[in-house]
Amino acid sequence: MEQITVTPIGVVRVDEAAQATTRWRSLISHIEVDEAYAQGLDGLENWSHIVVIFSMHETKFDPETDLHNRPEGQTDMPETGVFAQRSHRTPNTLGMTTVKIKSIDGNVLTVQGLDANDGTPVLDIKPYAPVYDGAPDPLVPVWFLRLMQS
Repeated sequence: MEQITVTPIGVVRVDEAAQATTRWRSLISHIEVDEAYAQGLDGLENWSHIVVIFSMHETKFDPETDLHNRPEGQTDMPETGVFAQRSHRTPNTLGMTTVKIKSIDGNVLTVQGLDANDGTPVLDIKPYAPVYDGAPDPLVPVWFLRLMQS
């Protein structure tokens, strides 16, 4: 397969103390967009949510243990393949999260609900558009719903 090169467009900034005590759905983070790409934020104030694509750069993928396992290592969860999970241990360690825009100040987006650590490289930003990003009546396994409640 062909090699793909990706250049980050920005970086995540989050208070690590807040991250340790706040559920990620409520966590406030800042995305510092590189000045070279700041003009690309123009018009984003007309959207309420964005999809953030980022590199989980601190995560390593080991096919021996990560290709097929129990979600989050929990023994009460079924063994599944990595592509049937929302695991951070994937072959390309890419993350994608839909977040709420709280504010935009110059090249800094303040968002709520980003499950990325301080210093995480941001690869792309897309406005959330229900026609593309929302699926009617999605099927979700019961184990996943249980996992999200804990």
